[in-house]
Amino acid sequence: MPHSHDASDSVDDALEASAQGVRALKISLFVLLGTTVLQLLVVLISGSVALLADTIHNFSDALTAVPLWIAFNLGRRAASRRYTYGFGRAEDLAGLFIVIVVAASALVAAWQSIVRLLNPQPIENLWWVVAAGVIGFAGNEVVAIYRIRVGQRIGSAALVADGVHARTDGFTSLAVVVGAVGVMLGFPLADPIVGIVISVAILVLLWGTVRSIGRRLMDGIEPELVEKAEAALRATPGVRAVDQLQLRWVGHRLQGAASVVLDDMTLTEVAVVMAEAEHRLGHALPNLDGVQLRPARSSAAVQ
Repeated sequence: MPHSHDASDSVDDALEASAQGVRALKISLFVLLGTTVLQLLVVLISGSVALLADTIHNFSDALTAVPLWIAFNLGRRAASRRYTYGFGRAEDLAGLFIVIVVAASALVAAWQSIVRLLNPQPIENLWWVVAAGVIGFAGNEVVAIYRIRVGQRIGSAALVADGVHARTDGFTSLAVVVGAVGVMLGFPLADPIVGIVISVAILVLLWGTVRSIGRRLMDGIEPELVEKAEAALRATPGVRAVDQLQLRWVGHRLQGAASVVLDDMTLTEVAVVMAEAEHRLGHALPNLDGVQLRPARSSAAVQ
């Protein structure tokens, strides 16, 4: 399709990106819920606290799709006089909620593991525990691949972070298998110890998500995106240099402003150069909703 930078096309791109995000959340939600139900059944027949920790965490991961779902739908709303930049920030706030839920689930799992460590109980049906751990890994890996791909395509840090987190959860499910094998080899405390290790690993890995979401809320931007934008502006005929460039994420869409130094030209030529610069920026940054371009210096004459 021909490339366009009309405001209506930008809105259509944003709506399509939100629709893709919602679709990814729906599918991953049902996959994780199915995985959680299967693991819960094994927990009831085995009594494995490590598997319980993994089940609680997988369930909390499934629930994190709900606030993101709401945020994507909210982000489709048009800007208002009160929220003049729109509602894209709801996505970043949903990311904070995800961090809180995941941290809470890790603490609950750790508490259950410590109780079982102090009061050991026999574990039954260990082969079922092994199978549940493998199922947990497979379910999380499928969700991780899907969320990361969609998140990268639409530029959603919250969705990518959620996908990366699902991948790490898959490896914690494999840790459950390790705990079950340890019990089989005659070390019954391996199960609660693995449960504690899983909880600590979750909290450690969560730090990366906190940094990613916090950076977005502070209007942080990836340096490579700034470099792409500067290169696109400098490559525009008539632009001598980029005096100032600002970019920020609002949800999974980019907004920005730039001041460029122009060659000596008339006002008519200035308008043509600025339009071309905006066009090139749109090609360099497909997630760009809009940019405010202004000449830093020009000897334009009114004609």
